[in-house]
Amino acid sequence: MAPTLDQRNAVKNYLHSLQESICDALSFIDGNEFVEDTWQHANGRGGGRTRVLSGGKVIEKGGVNFSHVLGDKLPPAATHKRPELAGKKFEAMGVSLVIHPQNPYAPTSHMNVRFFIAGADTEQPVWWFGGGFDMTPYYGFEEDARHWHQVAHSACSTFGHGLYEKYKKWCDDYFHLPHRNEQRGVGGLFYDDLNELGFEQSFAFMKSVGDHYIKAYQPILERRKDTPFTQQQRDWQLLRRGRYVEFNLVYDRGTLFGLQSGGRTESILMSMPPKVAWEYHALPEEGSPEAQLLSDYIVVKDWL
Repeated sequence: MAPTLDQRNAVKNYLHSLQESICDALSFIDGNEFVEDTWQHANGRGGGRTRVLSGGKVIEKGGVNFSHVLGDKLPPAATHKRPELAGKKFEAMGVSLVIHPQNPYAPTSHMNVRFFIAGADTEQPVWWFGGGFDMTPYYGFEEDARHWHQVAHSACSTFGHGLYEKYKKWCDDYFHLPHRNEQRGVGGLFYDDLNELGFEQSFAFMKSVGDHYIKAYQPILERRKDTPFTQQQRDWQLLRRGRYVEFNLVYDRGTLFGLQSGGRTESILMSMPPKVAWEYHALPEEGSPEAQLLSDYIVVKDWL
C-alpha cells in the first residue's frame, strides 16, 4: 500500500524544515547566508530548492539541496538491487548536502535523507527511505571522530538493537574507493531500502538521522575553523579532495541517479569542491600528520 498524500506531504514538509534549520545553523557559524536557487525538473514534474554558500569565512563551498521529482521510469542507479522495479513510475524527494570548509583542519561533511515510491500507479507500489551522514577529515583528530560516531549511535539508539553497527558497516562498505583501496573518510551511517519498520517508524528514523547531522558536525566545525594552517597543509587538503571527487563521479549512486533521471546538473554537482588537485604518486612523509591520517583515520575502525 502506497503512503497517503498526507504522509507524503509530511515527509516533504519535514525535508523543507530540515533544509531551513541546517542552513540557519551553518550560516550562523560562517556569518554569511546561503543563496537560494529554485528550479523545475526538465520534464515539468517537480523541482527543487538549491542553497549554496561560496567563498564564506568558514565554508569555502557548501550546498544544501532539496528536490522533489516525479518520473516515468526509475533509472538504473535506483534499481540495481531491485531489478523488478525497472521501468516503474516513481516519486523521489530528499535533502542532500556537502560542506567543504576553507580550513584544512576542518573536515568535509556529507548528509542525505531521501524517500522513494516506485510504481505508485500499480497494485503493488513499493516505498522506502534511505540516507545517512559521513565525514571526511584532512587531518585526524580522535575526539572529532569519536564525537561524530557517538552522535551517529545516538541517532539509531531508540530504533532497535544493533542498528548503529549495521548502518556503520554499510557506510564503511559504501564509501570505499576500490581503485585506491581507501576509505573516503571516517564513515558514519548509511542505510537504504528501509520500510520494514512501517511508514511511521521508518519516517521517524529518517528524521532522527537528519536532525542528528548538525549535532554531529557543528561542534567539530566550530572547534577547527580558526586553526592556523600553512600552504603545505592547504595543498594536502586539495589533494585529498581529489579522492572525494573520484568517489562522487565514479561510484556515488545519488550522483548517478540525479544524472540518469534528467535532474538539474548544477544542483547534482554542487557537491564538488571549488578547488582540488591531483599530483602523480603523491605520498606523505613517513610519520607525518598526513601519513597518520591515512594509517589511523581513513580506515575501518570502531570509534566508540
